[in-house]
Amino acid sequence: MPDEELKGMKIAILVTDDFEQIEMTEPREALRNEGAVTFLIAPHSGQVQGFNHDRKAKAFEADLTLSEADPEDFDAVMLPGGVINADKLRMVPEARRFVIQMDELDKPIAVICHALWLLVSAGLAGGRTMTSYYTLKDDIRNAGGRWLDRDGVVDRNWISSRNPRDLPVFNRLMVGLFARYWGGAEKQRRVA
Repeated sequence: MPDEELKGMKIAILVTDDFEQIEMTEPREALRNEGAVTFLIAPHSGQVQGFNHDRKAKAFEADLTLSEADPEDFDAVMLPGGVINADKLRMVPEARRFVIQMDELDKPIAVICHALWLLVSAGLAGGRTMTSYYTLKDDIRNAGGRWLDRDGVVDRNWISSRNPRDLPVFNRLMVGLFARYWGGAEKQRRVA
């Protein structure tokens, strides 16, 4: 039986075609096991294609398009990687606006592997400490961020990990970070 630390928390999962499937499905399962409600959000309606490294995997139905999704309606965002997904998604203005607004609202952001490109392209990496797939370390440093070679890094409202091998640590840190923010948000709702 899940602890349901995140019961009722609404999590946006941003992807486009060719995302690394396991980096979406395992964190989504971890979030759902804690009672969170997840929404797969893509630039286009219909299905988005998952990949297992360089091989086509399953397709998943998007719940919302980026143009339909309002960051104010979500409590956190999770960004799966996959080099093609990440490179395409960072060029989508609505995706950049979504993560910028989530960060401005001090909502938690969980990001793994190449997905950090979106935060770099959104101009959010400066002054932040994070990890990613090792090939992004120069991008992060050039954007004014600090890159560490660790399985998971928490910096204020962000949690980042390097690759699928880090998923157990990523999921644990993500759930912990989201729970900390969710607990605070729930307390504020009860007081108001």
